Amino acid sequence: MDIALRIRELKEERNAVILAHNYQNPEIQDVADFCGDSLGLSRQAAQTDAEVIVFCGVSFMAETAKILSPEKTVILPERMAGCPMADMIDANQLRQLKAKHPGAKVVSYVNSSAEVKAESDSCCTSANAARVVEAMGPGEIIFVPDQNLGSWVAKQLGRDLILWEGYCLTHHRLGARDVEAARSAHPGAPVIVHPECRPEVVEVADSVQSTEGMIRFAKETSAQEILVGTEMGMIHRLEREVPGKKFFLIHPGLICPNMKMTTLDKLLKSLETLSPQIEVPEEIRIRAKRALDRMLAL
Repeated sequence: MDIALRIRELKEERNAVILAHNYQNPEIQDVADFCGDSLGLSRQAAQTDAEVIVFCGVSFMAETAKILSPEKTVILPERMAGCPMADMIDANQLRQLKAKHPGAKVVSYVNSSAEVKAESDSCCTSANAARVVEAMGPGEIIFVPDQNLGSWVAKQLGRDLILWEGYCLTHHRLGARDVEAARSAHPGAPVIVHPECRPEVVEVADSVQSTEGMIRFAKETSAQEILVGTEMGMIHRLEREVPGKKFFLIHPGLICPNMKMTTLDKLLKSLETLSPQIEVPEEIRIRAKRALDRMLAL
C-alpha cells in the first residue's frame, strides 16, 4: 500500500487539513497541505472549511490550533510529541513570578502551553517578539519561556526584561565555535540562525531570522551557499522553495527528537481513528485566545 496515497485519500474523506511544522521529517512535509511555523499554520487552518485539523508538530502547536478553531476536531498524530522548552514553565510558576512583580505585563512566546498563554497579556512569535514587547509600553515586562529569544529582544530594544530561564534544547546545542567551523568549511556563505540560539551565536550570525524569515532571506540573497542554524527539518523546506541554492546545517546535532516522532504510519492511523484529539478547557481557551488576539491586533 502506498501510505502517502492512502493519507491523501483519507484526508479527503475526513474533510481534513494536514499541517506540518518546518521541523517535521521530509516525508511528512511532502504530504501536508501547509508547511510553516506553528502560529501561521494554525491561522491558515482556521481559514479553511476543513472539519479536522491534523497537526504534525508538538503539543503546544495543536493546542494553539484548537484555541483558534474550537469548532474543529484537532488531532496530534503522536500524543507524546511535546516541547521541552514549553514544559519548562507552567501556569502556577508564572503566577508566582507575576506575584513577585505586581504590575508587570507578561509576554509569552507561542512555544508555551495554553495555560501559560492564558496567564499572559500577549503572545509573540520569534518574528514579531520585539514589536510585541515594544507595544507593551514602559514598565516591567516578564518574558517567558525562552531566555535566548528574550535576550535577543532586550538587546534589540535596549531595555531590560524579566526573563524566565527556559530554552530550546536543540538550538541551545549550537555554539559560536560551531559557527566558526562552518564558516571555515564554507567561506563566504552567510550564516542565518534562529533567535532561539544562544546570545553568543546570535552575536556572530549574519542574520537572525524566524523560520519564515529564513525563506525570505534565502530568496533575496545573492549567495549561492547558506549556512543554517536551526532544526534540520528546515533544510528540506529551504531546498524545496529555493531551488538552485545550497544549504548547510551548521551543526549535525540540530535535531529535535520530539519533532521526529511523527511518522507516516502514525499520521495514517490518526486519520483512520481521528485520534489522539486535543482539547483545551473553554475557560483556558478564551483567556489564551485573548493573548493571541492582542498579538494579532498589533
